[in-house]
Amino acid sequence: MNNPKPKATIMDDVAMRRAVTRIAHEILEHNEGADSVDLVGIVSRGVPLADILSREIAEIEGKRPSVGKLDISFYRDDISRSIAPVLHATNIPFDINNRNIVLVDDVLYTGRTVRSALDALMDFGRPRTVQLAVMIDRGHRELPIRADFVGKNVPSSHSEDVRVHLKEIDGDNSVTIWDKAAMPAKGGNR
Repeated sequence: MNNPKPKATIMDDVAMRRAVTRIAHEILEHNEGADSVDLVGIVSRGVPLADILSREIAEIEGKRPSVGKLDISFYRDDISRSIAPVLHATNIPFDINNRNIVLVDDVLYTGRTVRSALDALMDFGRPRTVQLAVMIDRGHRELPIRADFVGKNVPSSHSEDVRVHLKEIDGDNSVTIWDKAAMPAKGGNR
C-alpha cells in the first residue's frame, strides 16, 4: 500500500508556538490590549487555533478573550458543487456589536472562505472592526482580502496543498506541504 508523505514540513511544534505568541502580541498591540477583543474561529481548524490564541493572550495580558465558532457551510459560493455539505454548529456566545473581532483560520489561500465568514459573521451583528489572523498565508488571492496577523507566509504553487496539523485534531502541531496528486484524503485548505 502506498504511504504518501508530505514534500516538506515547514513548521514544527516550536515554530508554531512562536508564531502563536507573536500573533497574540500583535493582536494586543493593534487593539491596545484585550478589553475589546473577541476571537471567532472558522470551522474547523480555525476553532482550536482561536482557543490557543485566546489562552496565549490571557498569559500575556491577564484577560482571556471570548472565543466563538463560525460555520460557513451555507455561505460558501461553491455550495452548489457540494452534494451534502458537512454542517457544524455556529456558537458565538457573546455580543459582537461594537467589538474588535479577530477571525481565525488555519490557511489563507484564495480568500473565498474569509469572504464567506464575513457574510456569516454579519448575521450576528455589527462589530467595530473585523481582523483576520491565520497561521499560513500562501498567496494566490482571488478576492481583495488580506490577513492582519500571519504566522508564516508560504509561497506555494496551485499544484500544492498546505496543511496545518493541530495537536487537538491530528495529534501533533506542524505545517506540511503536499503535492495534490499524492495527498491522502483529509480536509482541504482554502
